Amino acid sequence: MIKLSNTTKGVIYIIASAFFFALMAVFVRLAGDIHFVQKAFFRNAVAFIISFAGLCKDFKNGDKAAFAIPKGALVFLFTRAIAGSVGIFGNFYAIDRIVLADAAILNKMAPFFAIVFSFLLMKEKIKPVPLICITVAFLGAILIVKPSFDFSKMLPTFVAFLGGIGAGLAYACVRKLSYLKCNGKMIIFFFSTFSMLLSLPYIIFCYNPMTLNQFLCLCGAGICAAGGQFTITAAYYHAPASKISIYDYTQILFSTLLGLVFFGQLPDVLSFIGYGIIILMALLNFLYNTRQNEEKITDKPSENK
Repeated sequence: MIKLSNTTKGVIYIIASAFFFALMAVFVRLAGDIHFVQKAFFRNAVAFIISFAGLCKDFKNGDKAAFAIPKGALVFLFTRAIAGSVGIFGNFYAIDRIVLADAAILNKMAPFFAIVFSFLLMKEKIKPVPLICITVAFLGAILIVKPSFDFSKMLPTFVAFLGGIGAGLAYACVRKLSYLKCNGKMIIFFFSTFSMLLSLPYIIFCYNPMTLNQFLCLCGAGICAAGGQFTITAAYYHAPASKISIYDYTQILFSTLLGLVFFGQLPDVLSFIGYGIIILMALLNFLYNTRQNEEKITDKPSENK
């Protein structure tokens, strides 16, 4: 039996996560003419149930602090919840209106914005190479958004872009919460609860009756989203982001293929150029971070000296 290294396991998990999130988008679109807020509510309901069950299990097993919120973490939990809700609502709004691959790549602007928000929230320095990558990736996103005076055509891609910004802020908050030793299940539970409450007025007053097929599609979206969350968590558990994060962009490949198979979607030339620019900048940033980490390890004094 072949024994896999932790890095290889991390790569497998993050590619699995990319596939789950791409499939989630397919289920969201297959659910049809249901408002995106209602779709987001059902997606978050699954995450809420799983995270709450996990916290209850931890508490039952003797972790009395399972539901505790560390000092100073509440403001970042709320910020993460608000930003994450913007990310999900923006992504779900776009999924119903633009090519799946476009929605996926604009959501993948999040890691670049996470660098910016990490600087604003935690004063983490932005070095020249990541700054160049952020700037050029932004220009690549413009090719996908295609700004024009016809705001009705530009709106879905612009909202998807805003969703990517929201997700980037959410990632930065999660990073800050990890420094504060906040339980990962609590972060997901808090966010899911907040996002569901945000959707509740629409669910109460404007609920769209669903067919069995639509209900099953939304359940499938929730299950895929949970699968994506668990596998991406497992990926970063087994290997550092500097070694595996680039593989998260396989979601663009999966989204393109699934969009073509299920909906006959094919991105235009400008979108493909935009994909290439963003992925190239992600690769450049990935190689830069890998080299920086290797230099840090090399520069560490030997214990034998």
